[in-house]
Amino acid sequence: MRFEDRYFEDYEVGETRTTTGRTITESDIVTHAGQTGDFFPHHMDKEWAATQPFKKRIAHGTLAMSIAVGQTAGDINPQSMSYGYDRVRFIAPVFIDDTITVTAEITQKRDHKKRPDEFGYVDELVSVVNHDGQTVLVLTHIYLVNKRGAH
Repeated sequence: MRFEDRYFEDYEVGETRTTTGRTITESDIVTHAGQTGDFFPHHMDKEWAATQPFKKRIAHGTLAMSIAVGQTAGDINPQSMSYGYDRVRFIAPVFIDDTITVTAEITQKRDHKKRPDEFGYVDELVSVVNHDGQTVLVLTHIYLVNKRGAH
């Protein structure tokens, strides 16, 4: 990891970044189930899942989301913080042994409504694909970013 000061003015709409792949393991699913208390058979019961339409266990959507967002968190920016996530959509299932890759694109910048001289919001469209190139998850990650010279 590295530290990099990027202020609101430094972000450009249209800039993109793509991560390396990350393979989802059975251990990931078991750990996530323990952390969240979500032990639904869709995730945990191999025999039951075989009787369902997907025929195998699927990763929790929140697990895929957590890993995807974590993949984009390689740089620490002291001038920015996560403000939240909008429009989260689980498009297709993620299975054990699927490898996911993330592309993040800056899609919008806007001033903070109450303190426009100090802060702005930066929206980043996060798209997650599996090893077959199928989109499995999309969301908008919103950052609250300091403006240059405001602090």
